[in-house]
Amino acid sequence: MRDDPLWVDVTRLMQEGPPGLGRIGAEFTANPEYAERVGDYIARLGRLLGITDIDLHIEEVTGPDKTLDVVVDIFNRVNSGGTKLSKGDLALAKICAEWPEGRDTMKAKLSQWKAAGYEFTLDWLLRSVNTVLTGEAKFSFLHDKSAHDIQCGLERATTHLDTCLNMIAGRLGLDHNRVLFGRYALPIMVRYLDRRHGGLGERDRDKLLFWFVQAGMWGRFSGSTETFIDRDLAVLEHSADSLDALLKESRLWSGDLLVEPEHFNSWNLGSRFYPVLYMLTRMAEARDWGSGLPLHKHLLGRRSQLEVHHIFPKAQLYGHEPAYSRSEVNALANFCFLTKECNLRIGNELPEDYFPEIERKHPGALASQWIPEDRDLWRIENYPDFLEKRRRLLAAEANRRLRELLHGESELLDTREVEIASDAVPAISGAPVPSLICSTATASEEAEVEAINDWVERRGLPRGRSNHELFNETAGTRVVLDLAWPNGIQLGLSDPVAVLLNEPSEVLAAASATGYRCFTATDSFRFYVKVEILGEDAEAA
Repeated sequence: MRDDPLWVDVTRLMQEGPPGLGRIGAEFTANPEYAERVGDYIARLGRLLGITDIDLHIEEVTGPDKTLDVVVDIFNRVNSGGTKLSKGDLALAKICAEWPEGRDTMKAKLSQWKAAGYEFTLDWLLRSVNTVLTGEAKFSFLHDKSAHDIQCGLERATTHLDTCLNMIAGRLGLDHNRVLFGRYALPIMVRYLDRRHGGLGERDRDKLLFWFVQAGMWGRFSGSTETFIDRDLAVLEHSADSLDALLKESRLWSGDLLVEPEHFNSWNLGSRFYPVLYMLTRMAEARDWGSGLPLHKHLLGRRSQLEVHHIFPKAQLYGHEPAYSRSEVNALANFCFLTKECNLRIGNELPEDYFPEIERKHPGALASQWIPEDRDLWRIENYPDFLEKRRRLLAAEANRRLRELLHGESELLDTREVEIASDAVPAISGAPVPSLICSTATASEEAEVEAINDWVERRGLPRGRSNHELFNETAGTRVVLDLAWPNGIQLGLSDPVAVLLNEPSEVLAAASATGYRCFTATDSFRFYVKVEILGEDAEAA
């Protein structure tokens, strides 16, 4: 386009108005190459400039009953074809009216965390600013805060968030985005630190981390986020010994804080106990089966990166007669963490073949990853018994590490009695975790999901999350999506998308009800990506 007069700067034309149209016409007339068609060009530009004369009707919706929730609901109904507006978006818009650099300042901090391996949203960060400034979860409490208040609150919140992330990574080993569960517990932790002016002793630090783990394991903030944040903030405000009060509230809600073997009965990387497995690996300094060294996320070298390893290989389990289901193949108790190099070396070998060699080279390395000693359980025909035994070992280790965080104050774990809440702060009863709805996919379907992800990545787009677990609060169900982009393929700019292969109707209904655009065939998904995401011609696609 450079130096080509046929490419007209639209911004400049809109700013100059009719005089700009005259200037462009004179430039075309002076150029013999364009003089004959100057009339067509000016007419075309005149129609473009005519946009500024369109009278757009503006309907003002005002009144004392127009709360933040009502305004957001009206906007989303009118704008149903575009990106949804959140309550955080509206609060941030008001903030930026007084502090124009506010959004960019927050995005800069989000970028710093992203470089460190964590991905957060503006809503999430603003929630922490809100708890620091107001002690409340709802964004409406920010409306009377000045730009200066917001700037101070942001500085305090980000400082405390850095402290929290360092504590969680350093003490629990949860050091990247995939394993950072219960992230909406962090605004509570930020409020607690701010009230303590950031100072924590070792015992209080560990007790706060114990509460964080409990919130993540039992999914305290996976449903009505604002309700439970407000509940916990109220506990902080009304209790002299706020940490003990938070822990008491956790037990009243969940019913029990002990980990049972059945809690590791879940499957796939979206399970709430997947981060627990990673946490145990890091806290217990589980050892790599290739080098025999303790595992850390930041080992040097590309082949030293940590990867999820299927102890019993997927290909062997799917090929067994009778074949194991997807939930059995991807059972959490069949996962461990190894370096990439070790994972590649093991390949599709069965435990009965490669375990003896590991034990000979690195005695105790298998036990450090909670592998049962009984060699009969290393055989593929005894795979279900292997899973059951390893779940018991994992649960025992989880409770051991949780007691360690309590520094001897283990009454909360050693009793199963549920206390009656005080009248001052009524309790919210914890509901049992809803059952999981999913199909028993085959190896070919897993291969198809992987092929879709590879195809998307080759086009410069982000890979989706396979076996993504979704909680539908309204329906009270948990479903597993074969492949999902929860924030859209174009992050924050397009709808959440899911690919569902041979899933039951309940999965499709639950995903659609929570705003996902669902595709049940690979071809239709690829057409969507080509046309609506990449802007290719529909006929060519």
